[in-house]
Amino acid sequence: MQRHLRAREAPMDDIFSGHQLDIPFASVPELLARYRDRDPGRLALVDLDQGSEITFGALADVVDRIAARLLALGVGKGDKVLLLSDECIEKLLLWLGAWRIGAVVCPLNIELNNAYIADFADVLKPKVVLYENGLDYGAITGAGPTVRFGAWRQDGAADPADDFFSTLPAAVAPADLPAPYGPLDMAAVFCTSGTTDRPKAVVYDHAAYWLSGLSTLDMLGLTEDDKALEYRSFGWNSAQVLSLMPFLQKGTTLHIAKRFSHSRFFEWIQKYGITFAAGVPTVLNMLLNKPLGYTADDLPTLRLMSCSSAPLSAEQWVKFETMYGITLLQLYGMSEAGWICGNRHYKAKLGTVGLPAKHQEFAIVDGEGNECPPGVEGSVTIGGPQTALGTLRDDGTIEPVRGLRIKTGDLAVRDADGFITVTGRTKDLIIRGGMNIAPAEIDGVILASDMVLEGSAIGVPDPIYGEEVVCVVVPKSPDITGEQIAAYLRARLPAPKVPKKIYFAESLPKSDRGKVLRDKLRETLPELTEAAVVNLKAS
Repeated sequence: MQRHLRAREAPMDDIFSGHQLDIPFASVPELLARYRDRDPGRLALVDLDQGSEITFGALADVVDRIAARLLALGVGKGDKVLLLSDECIEKLLLWLGAWRIGAVVCPLNIELNNAYIADFADVLKPKVVLYENGLDYGAITGAGPTVRFGAWRQDGAADPADDFFSTLPAAVAPADLPAPYGPLDMAAVFCTSGTTDRPKAVVYDHAAYWLSGLSTLDMLGLTEDDKALEYRSFGWNSAQVLSLMPFLQKGTTLHIAKRFSHSRFFEWIQKYGITFAAGVPTVLNMLLNKPLGYTADDLPTLRLMSCSSAPLSAEQWVKFETMYGITLLQLYGMSEAGWICGNRHYKAKLGTVGLPAKHQEFAIVDGEGNECPPGVEGSVTIGGPQTALGTLRDDGTIEPVRGLRIKTGDLAVRDADGFITVTGRTKDLIIRGGMNIAPAEIDGVILASDMVLEGSAIGVPDPIYGEEVVCVVVPKSPDITGEQIAAYLRARLPAPKVPKKIYFAESLPKSDRGKVLRDKLRETLPELTEAAVVNLKAS
């Protein structure tokens, strides 16, 4: 009998109902006090670019002092704090200080253009804007006061470019600060990548973060002894739930960098004894295409890496593990829901995104909303308390997400062991003469070629078939010809899936998460020279 999926109607006052919490919910002050008492000398946060660090013994006090300074600026529980910064230790200290008093952190990605940021600020109406020295955000309209911050220094020395940390009170009695927040209190507003339109502002409460973090711990097996490396923006939900939440829930040591560095990545791992590092396909492909000569023997502390934020082909997965000897776990999530699926450190299957996340109410359904049996492709839907509260409308109200069955827009199939393979995006599906073709399958074959740095398949209008398959590739060298790639694809794909034309490009358009923007890629086709197009009809 087929099961029809409906929205979960859990009472909001019992948000964790039906979900076994491996770690009971706790707030920032409770967690930091716990780790201070457990091991005060253990490093909590390490900034790889600035060389600054803070122990758990000092962190709780610094966070309390930041909280007191925010209170003095008029920030209270439920007020929004717009945080505009590159990735640095100061960003996370301010984040924790805001959560300490129940404020809502709004970590907009500074790579958004200023017009977007101004628009969001007008909708958010933040109580205060905290912006990093060197950024030009001193006069954002529709917001409270704007305060520039510079470097936080453990010794208390003043940074002349700082107007925040230099004004912290010398001491704060924890009893003078507000009571801790609860799981249903709003925690953050952050942006999606905006792959198809203007980025959406997603609203999370602390319950959603807590459950997402527990899912991370289940997938990766992180403990308080782990040393994690994160170089992605904490404006991304992925960095928040993969790195920040395990730091809070387990007391891991979190190492942060402004961005990925190809030349320094493995040096960081060796120098700091990193045990887990975040990964995205763009980074993994970079390490594959420009090998650095490291192997597992050179990186004895590194237990595993993750890969998320964009699809990774099975071929690239195998190549990476073979070249570097590093265990890789493919994960799958979305901004509005946190983790959807993930391979586990104790149970993984090549080419899949793993098993449904521990606290995600996951299903694959057909067009009528009935759950698909194993082996049958359908649409991914999710729900439950791990999902976002909703998205922010232009008038500042929230468009609800939680309590609904969310259609992710992904197509997937479940195998007999319960592992999930994402086969493509509904909107990316190429319908050629009535045949549904998932471009992700073709992408995997393209990326497995040693002749290609990156590549992607898309559908274009065709007068006979309705749509036809073409692909755009970035060749590894100028000596590679279209005919060589054509022969490679013909040998590995069924005839209907072989791209009719191959276009050469210098790069592929991507979102800030590393996802190929197929719509924008399609728009670039007329700009490519005829010399880079190969007709594949001839065998």
